[in-house]
Amino acid sequence: MAKANELELDLVEISPKANPPVCKIIDYKKFLYEQKKREKAMKAKATKVIVKEIRFGPQTDDHDYEFKKRHAEKFLKDGAKLKAYVFFKGRSIVYKDQGEILLLRLAQELEELGKVEQMPKLEGKRMTMFIAPKTKK
Repeated sequence: MAKANELELDLVEISPKANPPVCKIIDYKKFLYEQKKREKAMKAKATKVIVKEIRFGPQTDDHDYEFKKRHAEKFLKDGAKLKAYVFFKGRSIVYKDQGEILLLRLAQELEELGKVEQMPKLEGKRMTMFIAPKTKK
């Protein structure tokens, strides 16, 4: 304590359970500043996952399907996850098998660009499927 006061620094207890307790003489505010700086740098390096959505109807026409598939290819090439879903309006829920076929067809055609993370699953009025981009080696 006397040595820390003499140097006008702080005495910080590093490991209190050790016998005798381990302490270090440092400038505590500078230590906190550097720790925050390190955490901020780590946060900046962390990858942010972008999720792009594509919506289909149960009876989406071939031209519309191809148009949306091209967008899906672009999203996967850019490294974003893809959430493709079929939205059932009103009584169109009776065509849930057509919606599943549509999503499985999309997954099969995008096989070389991404892998299916979650198979088509019906949640309320929408059937959802997730496709993650394949990592480049």
